[in-house]
Amino acid sequence: MKTIKSYIKYLVLAMSVMVTASCTKLDENIYSKLETGNFYNNKNEVLSAVLRPYTHANAWITPGQNGWWRISELSSDLLSWPQKGRHGYDDGKWIRDHYHTWIYDDEAVWEPWRLMWWGLGLCNDPIENLERREAAEMGITQEEKDAYIGEMKLLRAFHHMRLMDLWGNIPIVTVVGEKDPPTKPRTEVFNFIEKEILENMENLPNLSSNNIGRISKAAAYGMLVELYLNAEVWTGTARWDDCITYCNKLINSEAGGQSGAMALDPTITATYNNTNDKSKEIIFSIAYKFRDGIGWKPQWTGDFYHFNQRFIYGGEHDGNDGVVVNPGVWDQYYKNTDMRKESWFLHGRQTPYDPSKPVLGTEEYRGQPLEFVDNIRRNSEGSTRSDMTQGEENSGYRFNKYKPGASTDPNYMSNDWAIYRLTWVYFAKAEAIMRKNGGTANAEAVDLINTCKRRAFSAADWPAEAYTTSTLTINELFNERTREFFFEGWRRQDLIRFGRFLTAEWWDHKPSLQEHLKLMRVPDRQIQLNPNLKQNPGYN
Repeated sequence: MKTIKSYIKYLVLAMSVMVTASCTKLDENIYSKLETGNFYNNKNEVLSAVLRPYTHANAWITPGQNGWWRISELSSDLLSWPQKGRHGYDDGKWIRDHYHTWIYDDEAVWEPWRLMWWGLGLCNDPIENLERREAAEMGITQEEKDAYIGEMKLLRAFHHMRLMDLWGNIPIVTVVGEKDPPTKPRTEVFNFIEKEILENMENLPNLSSNNIGRISKAAAYGMLVELYLNAEVWTGTARWDDCITYCNKLINSEAGGQSGAMALDPTITATYNNTNDKSKEIIFSIAYKFRDGIGWKPQWTGDFYHFNQRFIYGGEHDGNDGVVVNPGVWDQYYKNTDMRKESWFLHGRQTPYDPSKPVLGTEEYRGQPLEFVDNIRRNSEGSTRSDMTQGEENSGYRFNKYKPGASTDPNYMSNDWAIYRLTWVYFAKAEAIMRKNGGTANAEAVDLINTCKRRAFSAADWPAEAYTTSTLTINELFNERTREFFFEGWRRQDLIRFGRFLTAEWWDHKPSLQEHLKLMRVPDRQIQLNPNLKQNPGYN
């Protein structure tokens, strides 16, 4: 099984054959049938079909489009997309995400729904086609056929899990063209996902350098960790021992690794740099290789980068000047001795990559040196008002966790976006241990977190930062999760699991205290098309 990066040219063929049929009637029917009867005639065509859902996953898993990542992070206490002068209002979508004030048939909620169900349909199509054809007529072995089907079923389960995360009660869709699939209770969806993973994961290969960016047995274990970590929220029944079981399998490298045996990366940058396909700790990722094939680059630059970002890092790409760190968060969570504070964020006066090409503003500070500030207000007008409508082009500190390199770098823009990584597994195991123990850490939980945290401090500073069983409280575990997984998409899940999504107050957000807001509103336009869809309780 080959890495996605090795088959970009075949994806061009897949997209030309399949995309038109799968996209044209999306607004009318998200479960519309794909026309693929003349496909699957050889191994390359099979691979193109199997890899197609991964190219679409780029649209909803990572930043860049309005998918799972945006609604998960922009509804949280860490990040926002405020209006900045004439830019960023976008019909108020990001403002409603921040305030949790989603409205009837809100684009902020419908767009993630649309993208995610679309991706799920792209999994169902190859499953159906592979299951009804003989392996030999497709030019593959029976073992390969079983592995491809298992891979697509697990990727479909991954879609169901992320849909369940946001909406709770959703349809279970396993065939193309199903008429009006009914809403199922969240527990039933949970059980379906668990069954799909457990029944199919043994057909998958271990993670290796040959299947980076694809569902492997390691990714299946990661999915089970996420499922069991959130089981109490999602079903009402805790599954901490099961979470620990699959954490151990990954920690012990029982399902391989993309660069030898799975292990923590030694530094706080190795997991995110533009050669992170060599990372030892990435378990499942969206893979990129900008200089190869058709020039497939990460989308996250659009969300995070300023209009003149290319002058900061010497690259070719700017962004929409969108997502920023909420005021006060940077200093609230990071000590000055924490190397993540400087490495993962852009703040203050921006230093140009090329001294002859200064980094200048384009809007309120046109022609002036660009300086990111830790506030969101109209400083150029002397205003002290701070809310989601009062930003300027330099408001808020910025993302710098993934560093693409300069355009002269042969690996420019080739950073894979990590979905699951081993550090996250260490934290999940520690949390499961502590939850089982009434929120108290034992020596094993402390060692798990300290092993990860140690990389962020110098040898001289570390002794004062190491946790003990008395200092690693459940609240401090939440704080350290904040520091470690900033920008990675987990924040809404974490806020809900730690009981803060409805009750916490942050910058320009008052506690909603409304239980139904833990689930998103099912898009009303979809209910009108499918009478078997049920609206989540609490929404009129």
